[in-house]
Order: sequence, then structure tokens, then C-alpha cells
Amino acid sequence: MKAHEYILSKQITWALKQGIALIGSKGQRGRRTYASTLEQNLFEPLEPEVRNSFEQGDGNEINGNPDSPAKMQAVHSSSAMGVNIFQYWQKIGQVPEIAAACGFCGKGDNISQKIVFEDKYPVGGKRFRFAPNIDVVIHNSDSAKVRRFAVECKFTEAYSSHGHSGLKEEYLKLDHIWSDIPNLHSLAKSICPDDKKFFHLHPAQLIKHILGLKAHFGKEGFELLYFWYDFLGEEGATHEKEISTFTEIANADEIKFHALSVQELIIALSNEYRSDYPEYIQYISGRYL
Repeated sequence: MKAHEYILSKQITWALKQGIALIGSKGQRGRRTYASTLEQNLFEPLEPEVRNSFEQGDGNEINGNPDSPAKMQAVHSSSAMGVNIFQYWQKIGQVPEIAAACGFCGKGDNISQKIVFEDKYPVGGKRFRFAPNIDVVIHNSDSAKVRRFAVECKFTEAYSSHGHSGLKEEYLKLDHIWSDIPNLHSLAKSICPDDKKFFHLHPAQLIKHILGLKAHFGKEGFELLYFWYDFLGEEGATHEKEISTFTEIANADEIKFHALSVQELIIALSNEYRSDYPEYIQYISGRYL
């Protein structure tokens, strides 16, 4: 079975076990892979600030109707996965703990203050209509050397048959932003305008996040995590190799970039916090492991 179908089938099975009635992407039409309501697809309802972040985002993640459910209602939504895993730590005031679990900092470091979803860091002024939306961004104290811990979440997208876009040529025209990242610049040129090098990883998206974060905080002021869903099989192995390739290129330019699988994080959280937060651990383990 292909990775995309396997992961999707697991999520459908999870929903049915919870007694969640699934609908299609067009309500009564399309494959039934969407929860009837947004709340059914989440561990806890969206906090007001989180809801506002998604309403301000460009992805139209939470606005839907009975004939066209919101993107986040999809059981295979990476946005829903991000909310289910990260929002809880903001709610209970334990942001440093999830930052440490993600490998951004050591346990006991208290620089991390809040979690923002769909955060935007434009690059190139008004040259581009939309600024890339970063799935999850941990904001650190103003006195911290690293001001932002950013997370790009991937669930089924990396295993889709639809492919992904390359980097628009307009980005390469911004000469000033490439001078201190020559290796990423070379990669950017090789995937412009089409990406025929990577099958699962979407490097153009990661490069845009890096450019935006670098423009606002400098090379030393941010770290970027690729948070991906692993799959035991050829597709997962290829995905992991592509991640390693990109990591080497980014690190060669002294960009703080690393990857962590969803499964690795959940297992680590389970080992550390099962007795403290049993309902949360049971939910994310039962759904995403």
C-alpha cells in the first residue's frame, strides 16, 4: 500500500472508532475523509488566539460550510495535527517543555514564551502577494539570541501524487538575500522554476521560510524544524534521504535546520509526560502512532 493511502486509511479508522461521522470534501460528494465539525477533528477546541491566527492566515484552514468543509476538518490535515500536538502546551503554559522536546533547546531553558500558528515573515517587500505562512512558530524572549523556533508540519502531503512547485524566479532576483547562503542559493537555482530533484520534500517552501526568517532575525536569530510523518517503506526512506540532503545544504550555510518525525516526538513526550498529561498523551499516541 502506498504511504498516502496507508496514512489516510489509519486516520479514517481512527475517526470511525471515535464515532465521528465523516463527510466528503463537498459535503455529500467526494471521499469521506472530513469530520462533520472542526471540533471533532481536534483534541481540544481552538483557543481564541489560535483561531484568530488561522483566520488571519492565507490557507483558509478553518472556514467551511456543510457543502464545503474547512481544510482543517480533514482527518489527514497537517494543520489539525499541528494544533493537536502544539496548542496544548500553550494552553497549560509549558511552552519551554515542547520547545525542548522538539530539540530546539535544552530542558530547563526558559526563553520560549508563546506559540503562534500560521505566522508570517515576508521577504522581498511588496514583490510577492502572499507571505509564506509557517505552521507553528515559538516566540522567544526579546533578549534571546535565537528569537524564533519555527516548525513546518507535514503529514500526508509529502506522499501525495500531485507533486509540488519549484521556486519562483522572482526570488532569485533578490540578490541581497543570497550572499551569505551560497549553498541554498545553488539549490534554489536548481529547482527554479520546476523542482525535478525532490519527490517528497518540498525544498522551495523551506527555502522561502528560511529567507523570511533570515530577513527578520538574521542567520543566527532563528531555527527551523521539519516535522514530518515517517512511513516504513520505500517512500519513507526516500523522504528521509531528501531531508538529509537538504539538512546538509542548509547547515553548510550555517542555517540552524533539523528534522524530527512525528512518531519520534510523540514517543519522547509519552516517555516524559504520560503520568502528568495522560489524556493528551493518549490522544496523540492513539491517533498518530
